[in-house]
Amino acid sequence: MVKVKCLNPIASCGLDLFDDNYEVIEEYGEAEVVLVRSASMHELDLPDSLLAVARAGAGVNNIPLDKCAEKGIVVFNTPGANANSVKELVIGSMILAARNVDGGIEYVKSIADDPDIAKTVEKGKKNYVGTEIAGKKLAVLGLGAIGYRVANAAVAMGMEVYGYDPYLSNASAWNISHHVHHCNKMEEALLNADYVTIHVPAIESTKGTLNKNTLALLADKAIVLNFARDTLVVNDDIKAALESGKIAKYVTDFAVPEIMGVKNVICTPHLGASTGEAEDNCAIMAVNEIREYVENGNIIHSVNYPDCDLGKATKAARIAIFHHNKPTIISKFTNIAGEAGINIDDMICKSKGDYAYALFDLNTPASAELVSKLEAVEGVIKVRVVK
Repeated sequence: MVKVKCLNPIASCGLDLFDDNYEVIEEYGEAEVVLVRSASMHELDLPDSLLAVARAGAGVNNIPLDKCAEKGIVVFNTPGANANSVKELVIGSMILAARNVDGGIEYVKSIADDPDIAKTVEKGKKNYVGTEIAGKKLAVLGLGAIGYRVANAAVAMGMEVYGYDPYLSNASAWNISHHVHHCNKMEEALLNADYVTIHVPAIESTKGTLNKNTLALLADKAIVLNFARDTLVVNDDIKAALESGKIAKYVTDFAVPEIMGVKNVICTPHLGASTGEAEDNCAIMAVNEIREYVENGNIIHSVNYPDCDLGKATKAARIAIFHHNKPTIISKFTNIAGEAGINIDDMICKSKGDYAYALFDLNTPASAELVSKLEAVEGVIKVRVVK
């Protein structure tokens, strides 16, 4: 029985995909699998029993990736499962900001007790004149599952869209409208943009992407949207740009003290993936990833180990070896099998940065002695008998 712990509520349509070989438990310390959304795992100990963590969402900054990798714990995410949800909120927020809808709403609230409110708003609405987005330039930074959807939707609404992504995947590239201008430099996309929306992962190299220098490239009175992560912008530079009038509004899904109460900041409470559909999609994808890994050893959508797929485990045995990415280590594994008289029917090995993962299908069951010898190889992190 595989023990599953949910650190956050996970949609039942996902949990229902677990069969009778899985049990959802309350005690974290006994977990073999963890499902998580926003809960932070950085302060939690990682149980020796833990095989995998699945994040029902895309961002994984709440999970200690390197610490997990060093213990042979695979961390999965669910890229694209909530992409449409975020895209719709970005497009809606762009229009809301362009039309000064937030200002108009607050104005109506402020005169709610006026008995002649219908006439009053007709006089006051001239103070909330907005702009249309058709014909305006939009810079999309990051053209992954969310970014390309935003770009395509903006094209459909008549915007001039410029996209920048130095790591554009083939899958995303095929889906991007041919009307999106692909830029080789971020500065090219930002130059004179009326709107900018950012959709890149929050890693060391992307921190503070939108700062005083990059904001200066935008058209005057530009609108900045951030539905990716709060660390992608320099909040002090955002405030300065708002105060100077360089940017007209900053729309963000991340409430941080530095921007609370600042004029022309529109802040939503991290609603990007908060739709029933997105939560269902994320839960279903996360559970399917976990089952494929637990039952077959295959890795799909991992963020700390390479994707690796050897199909269904149908041979006498399948073993998984987590190891550091070092030369000649695979030959040591095969030599150990050969010396034991074990035939390797099939194998695959992939690497990702400092870490690598190997799957071996054997023609005989994996003995404790074989596992012990593999574990003793320098650079091996963990050996798991999948079957």
